[in-house]
Amino acid sequence: MLPESSISIGTLRHRRFRPTQHEFTYPVFQVFLDIDRIPELLGASRLASYNRWNLVSFDDRDHFGDPRRPLRERLADDAAAHGVVFPDGPVYLLTNLRYLGYCFNPVSFFYCYDQAGQLQVILAEVNNTFGESENYWLSAANEWPTANARRYQCGKRLHVSPFMPMEMEYTFVLTEPDNRRLVVHMDVLKSGEAAFDATLKLRCEPWSSRALHRALVRYPFMTAKVIAAIHWEAARLWWKRTPFYPNPGRVQETQKKSEVKHVEA
Repeated sequence: MLPESSISIGTLRHRRFRPTQHEFTYPVFQVFLDIDRIPELLGASRLASYNRWNLVSFDDRDHFGDPRRPLRERLADDAAAHGVVFPDGPVYLLTNLRYLGYCFNPVSFFYCYDQAGQLQVILAEVNNTFGESENYWLSAANEWPTANARRYQCGKRLHVSPFMPMEMEYTFVLTEPDNRRLVVHMDVLKSGEAAFDATLKLRCEPWSSRALHRALVRYPFMTAKVIAAIHWEAARLWWKRTPFYPNPGRVQETQKKSEVKHVEA
């Protein structure tokens, strides 16, 4: 059975195991949206808008690709570029909304179904605080079969935390959406050993203006809290003298600029 669009409320837990131990848990509120119905869904409340400023809004610019093109087209093109067969059924997006025009999504998940209602592939769209983004397609090609969830493994391709090196692997473990709960777990492995994990546990409530308003009262300015928490926990890790790894992309850009200045001199 296909899931329904919903308000998703729960907790996010991060645990760091080495070289520094560190753990925290925060309450979170996200939305789970049928991408073909986003304008209709946001239109259910006067406090919400699609591609327009409001207390909360969904903006196509907050996701990868050309925001002038429909999300479905962007997904299909990106899947083809990664050698993934994109199914022709419904697609649901688990993400944060904009609050007063501001949004930051550390990771959004696109759940892609076929016409028979079977979940075929999942896209993890990862963003960092440097304004960079990377798409990780989770499909049969990198899936490890498990009994109660879907498990995938892939190499790290984007510098996210300045306290973790690039030479790592990700393991994603996701339950299938069932209109009641949703769990996303991620292990970050270094040389085959767990260095970090994150667990998102959500309970789902059918989409309605009343459910949205209750969530906004309980969790105001969610994305501002996300970015504030990221910097607060980074400060705590710095205080614990956790090893620091600069963004290799930024390092390469700095080196190129220095080389150009040297040549010009």
